[in-house]
Amino acid sequence: MRLSTPSPPDASRPDVAPDATAGAAHDEVATPGEREAGGLRRALGTVGAYVALTKPRVIELLLITTIPTMFLAAQGFPPLGLVVATLVGGAGAAGAANTLNQYLDRDIDRVMNRTRRRPIVTGRVTPRAALVFGLVLGAVSLTWLWFAVNPASALFTGSAILIYVVGYTMILKRRTPQNIVWGGAAGCMPVVIGWSAVTGGVSWAAVLLFGVVFFWTPPHYWPLSMKFRRDYAAAGVPMLPVVAADTKVAREMIAYTLAMIACSLLLVPVAGMTWVYAVVASVLGGWFLWSCIGLLRRANDAQRGPLRAMSVFHASITYLTLLSVAIAVDVFLPL
Repeated sequence: MRLSTPSPPDASRPDVAPDATAGAAHDEVATPGEREAGGLRRALGTVGAYVALTKPRVIELLLITTIPTMFLAAQGFPPLGLVVATLVGGAGAAGAANTLNQYLDRDIDRVMNRTRRRPIVTGRVTPRAALVFGLVLGAVSLTWLWFAVNPASALFTGSAILIYVVGYTMILKRRTPQNIVWGGAAGCMPVVIGWSAVTGGVSWAAVLLFGVVFFWTPPHYWPLSMKFRRDYAAAGVPMLPVVAADTKVAREMIAYTLAMIACSLLLVPVAGMTWVYAVVASVLGGWFLWSCIGLLRRANDAQRGPLRAMSVFHASITYLTLLSVAIAVDVFLPL
């Protein structure tokens, strides 16, 4: 028996991808085992694409601040079930917000080198499917938090989604260089959500923790914007490093960092932290401040070499991670 040669993909039908046609042709001659393996690969690829929509690395950074906050609110170990329920709901809600962000930003994601491999841009997930996935994930996460944690945490989480999707993505991002400052408030909500999960409300300590993350966000994100300023400029997104000189950006980063350090140290009297936390917070804050000052010095004098903005970006992640660890450990110190 002679197998017929499959016809080439019809160029007049853009809905039929060439690789999909080739895959279908291959399935006609593949063994059952090969077809099963191919189906599994496609299924895993689809799952991976939906996971990528949620931006797992961003979620990981958000959850870093949630657990220490819950320890501090409980002044010890909170119930394990409560911690798990809060993290599951918070991760789902953050994933929903990130998915909706990619749905709304799919036009500029196609322009930017940093984002052109995202699932909607590459066609691994259709815009409609991403929209449905984001809305359903958000609704399920908020319902979960309402019943498994408490209504206060669900309401704070809903506010975070609105701030990020509507406030940042739809309103601020394409209109003002201060987009990340005010839109970044969504990234501060996990500490409020974690605190309310334990106590049912908020306190001045939770407000200060919110302040730490709020003032940390600009010196964390602007170095990344410096690295990819051409991308943002091509996409018409007015990030501060796109519209302002590096010296101005660095000076504002230093101002926000000083405010961040002040909030972290005010936790000592307000939340009853020990001298160990005070020392660690001071050292970490001074170290990160020095990295921002170094950025300003390099921006002022080209002879000092390249900006090395990404080193400041990575330093910001290290700062927040170690400060969060210090908060969690300090609760258990017998001092």
